Formats: sequence, structure tokens, C-alpha cells
Amino acid sequence: MTMKIDVIDKLVGIVPGSSLDRVRSNRQQARDNAQLSYEALFEPKSPGTVLIEERYAIAYFVAGLHRDEAIAAFYRESLGHHDRPGLVGAISAEIRRGETSGPYGSYPAGPLSREDKAGLDYVADVANRAVLGRLASALAHAHLLVFRPRDASSAALQALLNAGWSTDDIVTLSQLVAFLSFQIRVVTGLRALAQSEQQSVAAE
Repeated sequence: MTMKIDVIDKLVGIVPGSSLDRVRSNRQQARDNAQLSYEALFEPKSPGTVLIEERYAIAYFVAGLHRDEAIAAFYRESLGHHDRPGLVGAISAEIRRGETSGPYGSYPAGPLSREDKAGLDYVADVANRAVLGRLASALAHAHLLVFRPRDASSAALQALLNAGWSTDDIVTLSQLVAFLSFQIRVVTGLRALAQSEQQSVAAE
């Protein structure tokens, strides 16, 4: 039986027997659960109505917004295996269109209003919408969750429903964005640990 490659190990460059491999093995359940979450989202036995290429397109977009080139490249390549004509190029263009920094947005009127901050209200380029289809609304939702979650509202969810996403689809979309944010944090932390170890060895 072929063993599946652990995606986080692949993204960090962890090899069996290395110090980082041992670090992850110390929390094997968390390691296994992260991989199972990836498989449930990107290799589901029953994908439902959120297509595999839509899942990878959203993942590529979110990784690109986080400006993590390695993770973005991984999902861009994965999307390429399930691509419909022009989709990779359209998502690449939308990543550039959506680049910003956050968080920002507006809290409900009250004590937190002093922390309100204006920022990009992202929408997909009209020129790409024929290729994106309903993904245009999913990208806007992903952008909202990444940069301005304080603006999440029933109106934002209604926009997804109006674009043809079901309530179950919307749960999946939100799970995808949440998983990517988690995965990117883990990969970033493990890379920092690897760099620290390398610097310690060099200093000896």
C-alpha cells in the first residue's frame, strides 16, 4: 500500500528521522488530524457540490493572499491538475488584485468602534468573472474572512446564496479558509524552528 505524503511535512521539507520529524511525532495525534483535515477537504470521498477545482482555486487564492509562495505554488500546481481553461491565470490575477494587509473593517457601533479601520473591499475583476463563475463570490468571501472578519454578516452569506452556493457549500468554503489559515501558521512556525536550529548549528 502506498503511503500518503504528509502535506505539512512536504511544505516544510521535513524528512523522516530529522529533528523536525521528531518534533511533529511528539504530537502525533495533532499531526494526523491536520493531514486528515486536508484529505477531507481536498480528497473527499463524496465532494458534494463544491468541485475539487473550486476547492484548490480557493486554497491557491488564500495562500496567495498570505504571500506564502511555497504554499501558493503547491495549491497552484494542484489546481493545474483539475483546471478548467483559464482558471489558474484568473486566480493568479485575482491574488494580485486582492493583495493588502489587515485585519480591518468595522465593528458594530459601540466601544470597539474606535478600532474601525478602512481597507480594500475586494471584488473580482469583471474581466475574470466569465472564467470564475460562482467562484467570484467565493473569493470575495475568502478575502473577507482573511482580512476583515469583523465585517462578516448575514448579507455576506446571502451574497453566496445568491451566487448559487448552498448552505452546506458555504460551510465547506469557510472550512477551507480556516484550514488554510491554520496550515499556513503551522508551516510558518516549523520553518522558523528549522531556521533557528540551523543558526544554532552554524554558531557552534
